[in-house]
Amino acid sequence: MSDLAEKNRPNKTEVPERIEDVFAEVTALLRRQRLIEGLAREQIEEEGLSEQQSTLLKSSTIEQGLNELREYLNRLHPADIAYVLEALPIEERLYLWDLVRAGYDGEILVEVSDAVRESLISAMDTEELVAATESLPTDEIAALAPDLPQEVIDDLFQGLPIEEREELRTAMSFDEDMVGALMDFEDVQVRGDVTLQTVFRYLRRFDELPTQTDQLFVVDKEESLLGVLPIHVLLVNDENKLVNEVMLPPPIILQQHENARDAANAFERYDLVSAPVVDTNGKLVGRVTVDEILDFIKERAGEEVLAHAGLREEEDIFASVWKSFQNRWAWLAVNLITAFIASRVIGLFEDTIVQLVALATLMPIVAGIGGNSGNQTITMIVRSMALGQISSVNARQLLRKELLVNLLNGVVWGGVMGLVAFWLYQDLGLGLVMVLAMILNMLLAALMGVLIPVIMTKLGRDPALGSSVLITAVTDSGGFFIFLGLATLFLM
Repeated sequence: MSDLAEKNRPNKTEVPERIEDVFAEVTALLRRQRLIEGLAREQIEEEGLSEQQSTLLKSSTIEQGLNELREYLNRLHPADIAYVLEALPIEERLYLWDLVRAGYDGEILVEVSDAVRESLISAMDTEELVAATESLPTDEIAALAPDLPQEVIDDLFQGLPIEEREELRTAMSFDEDMVGALMDFEDVQVRGDVTLQTVFRYLRRFDELPTQTDQLFVVDKEESLLGVLPIHVLLVNDENKLVNEVMLPPPIILQQHENARDAANAFERYDLVSAPVVDTNGKLVGRVTVDEILDFIKERAGEEVLAHAGLREEEDIFASVWKSFQNRWAWLAVNLITAFIASRVIGLFEDTIVQLVALATLMPIVAGIGGNSGNQTITMIVRSMALGQISSVNARQLLRKELLVNLLNGVVWGGVMGLVAFWLYQDLGLGLVMVLAMILNMLLAALMGVLIPVIMTKLGRDPALGSSVLITAVTDSGGFFIFLGLATLFLM
């Protein structure tokens, strides 16, 4: 972070405003400023003011409002500014972006969503982007790298010191789902053969410790990880003791090519603040901290919600109509095809429906309850997969359990709807068909709710991608076929 940005950062002892209040204040200031600018333009046009008079009017009215808006923005945390920018239409977003203090640009780009970041970067030239990102830590530059133009990356590499250049190259070599992509290089290392007093003297050389420093990492001459020295252990032990006498084994050691989901699970399981990251030779190469894990979990949770609805990527809510269309059309097309298939299934039984009109009013219930049940199953399965709780060993047992749960639900709610159908239409056969159809469709929902994510995982696809669309298609078509097929067999 630049010295200028740090100097103007709000005092940490101040009580922060609610983000909703921040957004309301910014939008109020923004609306007032745009109104002032509009009135000033009208006055210039109506009165035919000279260039000198126009400049004076602008400096006395427009600049005053701009300065007030700038001052308010400069008191905000970059994360709050990022929130405001995401919630504004593109024109107002870019207007506000021009008013943000230059020292904040890089941090804000890290905080905003990928979709909004794209619009902000497109409004900046190469020089501005280099200035915004060069002061960031190498792990944050690496996170921005996929969205930056190649010429910006080249300029950044040339401007960084050799050590940071190598760190950036290392960070950029990892896929986004690897531990290495979450890793930072700001760990504090100590040797095991020194006293705690020496460690204290070493720590006092720092202007400030890296954020989330809850432990020091103990290494040997080759920088291989030997253990950890938690800060609370350091503080309560005799200064004359050696580090290797009081150090502890780390609760978890992360490999840099390990899946980041496994790291997130480890942080949750062991209540970690930080964890060491090593290479294949056991050499300490960095650490992962809880703030990075929280960001990763939030991002993946958002992606899963979008994927569940069949959206291909995160979408700027104020993106152009065409861009939003491109993001949404694919799974809508799939949904249209499956809906057509369901309509054709109904078409196969037109004669049956004509003879017994009650079927038309009851069959959406069979399809709907199956779809809801299938979505429950598929949500549980996708979540369990994300937590690493499903394997080839327990998959069959899980499938059996889901089938039994849906069988029980089918018997209970199928029985209820069977009684309702009998009461409405005074037809015992129709009631029994309703019971059997709901049981069979809910069993189909359980089967597909397990198989769809498992098969997609084996194909190397995200198990959440379009899962709700697929399960709804199966339970709709299957429900119609089962219900109308049973009606044809037993009621006609």
